[in-house]
Amino acid sequence: MTSQISRRSMLKAAGAAGVAVTAATAAPATAAESAFAHPGLLHTRADLARMAAKVKAGAAPYTAGFARLTANRHAQSGWTPNPQATVYRGAGSPQNYTTLYNDIHAAYQNGLRHHVSGDSAYADTAVAILNAWSAKLTSVEGSADRFLAAGLYGYQFANAAELVRDHPDFDLSRFQEMLTKVFAPLSDDFLVRHNGAVVTNYWTNWDLCAMACVLATGIFCDDASQVARAIDYFKHGEGLGSLKHAIPVVYDDGLAEWLEAGRDQGHALLGVGLMGTFCEMAWNQGYDLYGYDDSRFLKGAQYVAKWGMGGEVSYTANTRAKGAIGGWSGRETASAVAGVDPAMTRPIWAMIANHYTKRRGLSASYVTRIAAKSSPEGGGGDYGPNSGGYDQLGFGTLAFTRDRASDTGASPVPAAGASAPPTSGARPQTGGTASPAAGDDLAASGSNDIVGWSAAAGVTAVAGGLLLLRRRDRVRHGGTE
Repeated sequence: MTSQISRRSMLKAAGAAGVAVTAATAAPATAAESAFAHPGLLHTRADLARMAAKVKAGAAPYTAGFARLTANRHAQSGWTPNPQATVYRGAGSPQNYTTLYNDIHAAYQNGLRHHVSGDSAYADTAVAILNAWSAKLTSVEGSADRFLAAGLYGYQFANAAELVRDHPDFDLSRFQEMLTKVFAPLSDDFLVRHNGAVVTNYWTNWDLCAMACVLATGIFCDDASQVARAIDYFKHGEGLGSLKHAIPVVYDDGLAEWLEAGRDQGHALLGVGLMGTFCEMAWNQGYDLYGYDDSRFLKGAQYVAKWGMGGEVSYTANTRAKGAIGGWSGRETASAVAGVDPAMTRPIWAMIANHYTKRRGLSASYVTRIAAKSSPEGGGGDYGPNSGGYDQLGFGTLAFTRDRASDTGASPVPAAGASAPPTSGARPQTGGTASPAAGDDLAASGSNDIVGWSAAAGVTAVAGGLLLLRRRDRVRHGGTE
């Protein structure tokens, strides 16, 4: 039987360890004490060298991918940052988070452009943006959406900074301190307490945002215990973002149901992109989560790709419990996949397709087709002006296109100089306090959004219910932790 994290034991451990974790994260590790490969989040040194060499040689499709980068308004060396002391996201707050995500994408795109072009002006711009924010930002606040902000922008900030962590003007220690005090505690806490809600209250992407932040900031700050918690949650977490909850059913045709396909297409694409991001960052540190549980993620990505292109897929109805612990309660049933717009896309597919087909030599027909359809992938600013267009860093055609590996069965190996991946079995703990706000803040954009999509997705909401699951989980159980 697959081992599961006990919510009660997680809360108990969190309460006991909270002070110690806070104290430990107040003094981030220095680069000299690195326990992980750097650069080693979405891009390794070899990846960056490959991009530069391919573009210099005029190789397709790298040149088309680079053209999308250079055409983006965020990828310009004249970008001026606008740091804030407090970032707010969510109804009822003075929302200013658009400033943050625009600056993060500018830092990332300038950093990436520097590595490909060799022009130091872009690195200098990225450093100026990152230093400005680490000098001023002290908190992320708002409704329940503050957890989304911490998760999304925490993992993105870490990736942008990883591209320039060796720049002489980059204030590494101050940036690490900002990540450990402002972003990681909210995300760590969400995976333990889920904002005071029952564990299934929040849809899959909420967990995945937090998981990506905990992993990325842990690697960036060389925090082995934090990275171990993130990896463990991916495998065994009780929330809907862990692998077997996000992908609850494996069908006989080799596809696996993505839970949020019963919600809507946009959030399903967000979730697949976030899980791919998580797996890629883990891979670059020596963890093969892409292949975990018989490549379950591949089966889920194939499912979403086929469905997103207008193909028919199966869906097993499921009911999830909602509500606050000790407060209101209800249940919600998703009985069918939502409708799709085949023209909708996000810059998520090149990374997934290239891993499975080029690194691993596996068949991924639907993912490969949708990646080709989405090529060349852009980034933040290329997919609309709203926050959803900035949920992924993008530019996968440039960044993740690769030649077929000579040894498709090789295990992931972190870059030279990094220690072996931690093997700690530590369960998630909280690194700070993030208590739920009063009123109906519990799930400002996660649990109170039923009306808008229920008709299309076949979802019904019933008050005062318990969790009922109707899932035909025909999955092979051999070899799963």
